[in-house]
Amino acid sequence: MKKAIAVIRGDGIGPEIVEQALLVLNKVAEQYGHEFTYTDVDMGGNAIDKWGDPLPQAMLQKCLDSDSVLLGAVGGPKWNDVPGPMRPEKGLLRLRAGMGVYSNNRPAKIWPQLASASPLKQEIVDKGIDFLIVRELIGGIYFGKHETVVEDGEKTAIDELRYSESEIRRIGRIGFETARKRGKKLCSVEKSNVLDSSRLWKKVMHELAAEYPDVELSDMLVDNCAMQIVKAPSQFDVIVTENMFGDILSDEASMITGSIGMIPSSSLGETSCGLYEPIHGSAPDIAGKDIANPIGTILAAAMMLRFSFDMEKEADVIESAVSKVLDEGYRTKDILPADPTGCTLVGCKEMGRLIIENL
Repeated sequence: MKKAIAVIRGDGIGPEIVEQALLVLNKVAEQYGHEFTYTDVDMGGNAIDKWGDPLPQAMLQKCLDSDSVLLGAVGGPKWNDVPGPMRPEKGLLRLRAGMGVYSNNRPAKIWPQLASASPLKQEIVDKGIDFLIVRELIGGIYFGKHETVVEDGEKTAIDELRYSESEIRRIGRIGFETARKRGKKLCSVEKSNVLDSSRLWKKVMHELAAEYPDVELSDMLVDNCAMQIVKAPSQFDVIVTENMFGDILSDEASMITGSIGMIPSSSLGETSCGLYEPIHGSAPDIAGKDIANPIGTILAAAMMLRFSFDMEKEADVIESAVSKVLDEGYRTKDILPADPTGCTLVGCKEMGRLIIENL
């Protein structure tokens, strides 16, 4: 099978971790008779430096012309003072909107080998952490009107939060369909005691529930959900929520699994062309030192094979290789335990090589 992949290496540690994911993909292609072609795309800080734009239209078009997109990470303090519309993160928002990827799916799963790295008490971890957050990605407050005006002689900032029934319904269906394939439990998270947008969200979710009688729907306020994720994460199977709440909750969920460097994510819309990336940032402070953890990006590549290319077996092979390497005690700096007895510290390149060796 031949697939065209747009590659956004990004900023900071992005190029290092993406390179290891591409090496893994090349090995999988060799083993299973596939052909992956790569097109480099400038986005983020490097695109600002090169083109004066965090995502030039020509670069967006390269992504739209591909079968899927693999992204490292963008941004960094170098671009903190550029005008708001020109910040690296704006390129990412435009990419999501341009691709129409409205559903971000982020797993929160603790690898048994890293259980001791979780900041939660052992008795909580022992009950299991394995849930998935379905986050609406191209609506809500991040895509509403933003302005700063002068009122009564002082500056006032305004950020608009909007959601339509159709936007809520389409992400709701993703939540229900995902839960149907897992443990058949869906928790809808909102702030309906305060926000009109959340009251509409809750209404639409309950309307959808009638179409999915095999899925148990529950409602939870976002502040309670933030507490429950650290108090009793085993209660969750699939969480569906709006853009800003999902952004915050998914970062919280990633940390209870031990390391943000282990978590991949997928963003999908109406087509199979998806956006795949690790959830961590560009970490410019460790860029070029060969100490970054490439596993999140490698697992994102596995998600791409599974969800965009229907290569289930190939995705399983990558995930199994990661598990084998962890079983053997190899750790990058971010997942090295306080007591490293029985573990071997390795760098970014070596971790990639070991995973390839175990494919």
